[in-house]
Amino acid sequence: MPPLLTFFLITLAALLASAIFFHILVRLGSFGQRACDACAKAPLLDIIVFYFCHGPHIAAVVVWSRSSITEPDWISSISGLFTLLAISIAAQASTLVLWSWFHEALNPGIRKGPRIVSTLNRRVGWFRNHAAVWWTALAVPLFTLIRIAEIFVYPPLHWLVRLPKYNTAEWINISRQKFSGLVGYDLIWCLYCDWMTGVWSLGSEMLRNVESFWCPIKYTSPEKCEKCCIDFPDIEGGWVDAKGNIADVAKVLEEKYPGPNGDNGWFGHPSRANLTIEGKKPKH
Repeated sequence: MPPLLTFFLITLAALLASAIFFHILVRLGSFGQRACDACAKAPLLDIIVFYFCHGPHIAAVVVWSRSSITEPDWISSISGLFTLLAISIAAQASTLVLWSWFHEALNPGIRKGPRIVSTLNRRVGWFRNHAAVWWTALAVPLFTLIRIAEIFVYPPLHWLVRLPKYNTAEWINISRQKFSGLVGYDLIWCLYCDWMTGVWSLGSEMLRNVESFWCPIKYTSPEKCEKCCIDFPDIEGGWVDAKGNIADVAKVLEEKYPGPNGDNGWFGHPSRANLTIEGKKPKH
């Protein structure tokens, strides 16, 4: 069998077997349910998502690096690496399609009823809907990098300057698999959005702390302030006006932050619920 086909089939089989494993696990009574609940939130969810999203790519790099011993003419070249990466992506896409077909076949009543995918196919067209949703998969590496930053970059800020610490499992989790009526494509893409939204929201929360701690200054552009205040409430809740001066900024920092013995969260952070400044509760 050609080596590229072998790599494709092994990758496909590994991904499908892993997906089937979770279908079996959830049916193993209370133990299986507890295990699945643990896998549905960080930190186990991080490992599972990384495995499905990037495991095949890592396998491609490993195969490429080791093949230089036996296949020096082509597979060890840069073009050989890109070929293996393309095959790993093809195996991922094939896994998603095959799993969706299999899952829909096991749920014929739901498959034939009202669904997200069929409704949107009628609204915007089959090709447009599927092309667009597959296009969103290009964002997976971006969200992976954000999640890595949340794991490795943010925690030292808690140790160093007392930015708030977070229970990431409250943000990084999935639960839409429990929603009635989601099968096949609907389920897998809803789980993707479930994970993606948590990653983005946690990252935004962490960035609120960073911005208000180091740069509590309103933007010169009123339009930017108006648009960004949804994600950064401190813009209207304490940041210094763009026409102010650095002394104003220093004063805000003195007023808003308790120092090394307290959580130095953004001004509306829940840890400030009982914190008063000059006898007044901070704005939320």
